[in-house]
Amino acid sequence: MKRFLLKNWQYRLLALLFAVLLFFYVNTNQSSTTSSVSNSSNSTSLTSNRSTTISSQLSLTVNSNKYFVTGYPEKVQVHLSGPSALVTTTANTQNFKVYADLSKLGVGTHRVRIQQEGLNSDLRYRFDPATIKVDIQPRKTVSYPLEVKYAKENIASGYQAGNASADVKSVKITGASDQINRIKSVVAQLNVPQNAKSSINSQAIIETLDSKQNTVNVVITPATADVTLPITPGNSKELPVKLEPKGITDDNESFTLTSATKRVRVFGTTAQLKKLTAVKVEVDTSDVRTTKTKEVALDSKLNSVKGFDPDRISVKITRNN
Repeated sequence: MKRFLLKNWQYRLLALLFAVLLFFYVNTNQSSTTSSVSNSSNSTSLTSNRSTTISSQLSLTVNSNKYFVTGYPEKVQVHLSGPSALVTTTANTQNFKVYADLSKLGVGTHRVRIQQEGLNSDLRYRFDPATIKVDIQPRKTVSYPLEVKYAKENIASGYQAGNASADVKSVKITGASDQINRIKSVVAQLNVPQNAKSSINSQAIIETLDSKQNTVNVVITPATADVTLPITPGNSKELPVKLEPKGITDDNESFTLTSATKRVRVFGTTAQLKKLTAVKVEVDTSDVRTTKTKEVALDSKLNSVKGFDPDRISVKITRNN
């Protein structure tokens, strides 16, 4: 009986031992599999590729105290491809330089290859454009007096503009010598709205113009000016309206012209107003068969004055049978 009980305990110990060994075996196998999958995932992440395009500022290697360069683009498109993580980091930081080396070139037109500095050697890249055309000229700096220009026809009838003044009297112009030599005037272009009746104080862009009024490619300092243009009412007086038919082709034709507006204010110089006793208004009757009402513009040239208020009146035209 003792021997039988002893054997049962031996079997139980062996079973427990096998259970422990089986547990460790399964657990170790799962860890190995998980590690393998994880390593595989990391490996895939590190070896996956992507492409992207970056717009990068173009630098020039040139003696800017001696030369002035034109014709090059401000930015260059950089097409990158390579390991995904590396491309993403490069696109975000843009810790590289795109440049054109002009240091060994002299005056004239040249085609130059775009280069880079700082890109990781594991990256592939190409530039768009890959080469650029530049014009290198001797650098020149001059001073020019500033003129103010504006559309005088935008001043309302009956109003007059005084002398425009700017807070800048002269500007510094820097550029290629051949471009500097083209300049005929430096102007501040003041924007005057149509039918302007009050003084204007506004910032105006400064431009350099050649003999054909084309813009010259140079650097202007300062680039803008504050301009004041006084606008005030001119001399005026009120006069009666004199309606006259126009466009009659038959001597037997006659028309009656009437308007609710009997008098208008006339603007002009003292001499112009002194000569005028009535405002002549010509009314086209050529298309009237019975009765018609028209809006008629008052003609400043016909009356030799600057303008009227109002400058249009309503006229009723009646054909006399």
